[in-house]
Amino acid sequence: MGNPLKKTMVFLGLAEEDLAAEAAEQAAPVQRPAAAEAAPAKAAPRPTVAPLRRVTPVRHQPAQPMSEILTVHPTEYKDARAIAESFREGVPVILNLSRMGESEAKRLIDFASGLTLGLHGRIERVTSKVFLLTPEHIEVGSDEPTREETGSFFVSPNA
Repeated sequence: MGNPLKKTMVFLGLAEEDLAAEAAEQAAPVQRPAAAEAAPAKAAPRPTVAPLRRVTPVRHQPAQPMSEILTVHPTEYKDARAIAESFREGVPVILNLSRMGESEAKRLIDFASGLTLGLHGRIERVTSKVFLLTPEHIEVGSDEPTREETGSFFVSPNA
């Protein structure tokens, strides 16, 4: 069973393993070309291994004193661009979704969650419609005891 596709299908249970063909394949001698036998044995060069994916370096913002906080009252999803540009520059963003419909607000929160995850920041719910996006170099203090993160942003905190 030298075919990788066949091996994968057998592993996933999409095909039956053909034991008879595999035994015949292993029993058959490997034939070498005559030129290979006549040549003296040399150490074969080691093949280079290419990575499966290109590693992209993460751009870290140097820790700067915080001099600005952006407060945004978006009315449409297209306002996400201004939020992302400010957050990428290391500016904390207060996101007040009280002027948006629920479906667009959910889309914007999903976007903001991905943005903060991608840039190693944090997103915290302040009230039911207000969220704080903080870059990785900003620490946020709270007088509430820390609780385990569970559930969705859209579930009421008292539920």
